[in-house]
Amino acid sequence: MQYVLLLMMIGGSACQPTFDKKEVKNDSAFPFILPKEKPTDRQLSRAMERNYSYPAARPEENELYTQFKYTELKGFDYNGHDGTISRRDPSKVIFENGQYYVWYTKRDTPTPPKGPDLCNDTIPSRDWDLSEIWYATSKDGFTWEEKGVAVPRPPKPNVGWRSVTTTDILKWKGKYYLYYQGFMQASGKRGDDCPVAVSYADSPDGPWTPANKIVIPNGKEGEWDQYSIHDPYPIVYKDKIYLYYKSDFDGDPNLVRMQGLAIADDPLGPFEKHPLNPVITSGHETTLFPFKEGMAALVIKDGTEHFTIQYAEDGVNFDIASVVSLMPTAAGPYVPDAFNSNGNGRGITWGISHFTNVTTWKENHAIIARFDCDLSLDVHDPVMKQTQVYFKPKVYFSQGLNKKQKARIDKENQALLKKASK
Repeated sequence: MQYVLLLMMIGGSACQPTFDKKEVKNDSAFPFILPKEKPTDRQLSRAMERNYSYPAARPEENELYTQFKYTELKGFDYNGHDGTISRRDPSKVIFENGQYYVWYTKRDTPTPPKGPDLCNDTIPSRDWDLSEIWYATSKDGFTWEEKGVAVPRPPKPNVGWRSVTTTDILKWKGKYYLYYQGFMQASGKRGDDCPVAVSYADSPDGPWTPANKIVIPNGKEGEWDQYSIHDPYPIVYKDKIYLYYKSDFDGDPNLVRMQGLAIADDPLGPFEKHPLNPVITSGHETTLFPFKEGMAALVIKDGTEHFTIQYAEDGVNFDIASVVSLMPTAAGPYVPDAFNSNGNGRGITWGISHFTNVTTWKENHAIIARFDCDLSLDVHDPVMKQTQVYFKPKVYFSQGLNKKQKARIDKENQALLKKASK
């Protein structure tokens, strides 16, 4: 019996945590009611320190935390979703002349994309190849009327002769500017070489005049943005034009995408790339909005900090403000103060995004849709602040194993069975 008790004592002590009590000065357990402010009268674990680094200790009290809800848009035809018509990469939404405006990449080709080896002057290589910038208007943000081409592909050899894509809008001193990627070769041929171009107009309805110049050039050889300057996203901040953009490291197929920043006093430049670039270490598309005195960012897909909302008081040095789910892809939010926040950004509640996996990859095309959220200082929507979202099993099962993975598992099982039979 004494031997059994000794074993129990030894086993029990072995299960106890090992830490130096002299280093921990807390005389009592952490309180049951979670303090709104960081406790200063006790030591905290690294996790609790991190919890109080967010704008609020509880998600539902965090103005930069939200759920996202989606609605199919009315007014757009996709030719039976056969892959010949695609709309994607919407701009920010603006309200002018009593209606909402949005610009986007539209492809209308005889066939779906066939890849860089099979493309030609009419057959696209990628979903955004052989595209132009179109626009639509709406009275309610749900039903839209497509108005036509805003920026067509210019004649060769001008910037964008192969494709003009992924646009965003700037309003500056009574004029309007559309920034976009200008492809001079089919996407996929070499690193998606597509510097930023710009067109301008006196009205959101155009006509748009191309500047016929590269606004933000690719980086020099060996620099992080030597091949890609994607997703130009302008915001007026501190009386300057802050233009955020995406680029990537390491090359296909090992792309690591991050976000950079270029700043100018004039919409046509010159733009100076920020010396701290990249300023955000993750994200596939570039989506930001003025928030309080700084800038908030939806960090969508890719990288170690994907699916987060981040915030920078100075528009440059971003910290994670929340972790979210079901983020909108290529989000173009309605940002009423994108061009005149004056250090008092109110946030966003809705916008337009896209979905790329509409049917099959043989019919590859994208559709644009509406998203709603509560990232606003002027709205309090408890439903948008919920932290639990339940998906049907078919959503999870759709992310099933591929043939190679199943073969590996079968091989492992056979090896275990063979070993067990010996």
